[in-house]
Amino acid sequence: MHLLLTRPDPSPDSWPEPDALEAGLVGHGHTVTRAPLLTVQLAGAMPRLAGVQALIVTSRNALRAVAPIPEAALALPLLAVGPATSALARRLGFRTVIEGPGDGRGLADVIAASLAASGGDLVHLAGDTLAFDLASALAPLDFRVRTEQVYRTEPAPTLPAAAAEALRHGSLDGVVLMSPRTAKVYVRLVTEAGLAAATGKPLHFCLSEAVTAALAPLGTARTAVARAPNSQEMLALIAREAPDSA
Repeated sequence: MHLLLTRPDPSPDSWPEPDALEAGLVGHGHTVTRAPLLTVQLAGAMPRLAGVQALIVTSRNALRAVAPIPEAALALPLLAVGPATSALARRLGFRTVIEGPGDGRGLADVIAASLAASGGDLVHLAGDTLAFDLASALAPLDFRVRTEQVYRTEPAPTLPAAAAEALRHGSLDGVVLMSPRTAKVYVRLVTEAGLAAATGKPLHFCLSEAVTAALAPLGTARTAVARAPNSQEMLALIAREAPDSA
């Protein structure tokens, strides 16, 4: 299959961590065209940790933003949203990593079951856009969550040339969308480029139902949703759909 991968490029440019999703797609024989719809800007500083009992991370970008990780942070428990973030945390040296199911609501349940509210503050290393408000979700249980913005994302001003060309010529079999915000940017940019009708051909592989919902303005976009919101399940979804979409 010819797939359009819309997630941000790894950043900063010197970051050695490969894109496991892209590598997995290529390894399964797919042709991947990269067309990032968001650019990640990293803050590059770990916030103060006095009185903190644990860190929360809901994106690998947050770990990239604060690397290299100071020893004081590595000694704290880290609660990660899903397997990809957990794996990166372990590679960076965190000694206690507690893995969530891949979404914010599920991670809130894991936090409540794993920690005591009386143990100290929690620091959520986050971006400028929150898919799920952990602080509000955990407040009724008396947890104090301090949300620290360590990176931000900027939408592409126009549809990347690679995406526009592939849509215009009908060469795409699928579009990989990993977040609701990315899907919203995709909808806006294809519409502004006059290519909304062309999105009816490729199958849109969505990380979650929220991603699918963000595509609703396109009307005719075909969608398939991963069984769980992580890269492994996205690869499995594409593998299941590939015979029918080739």
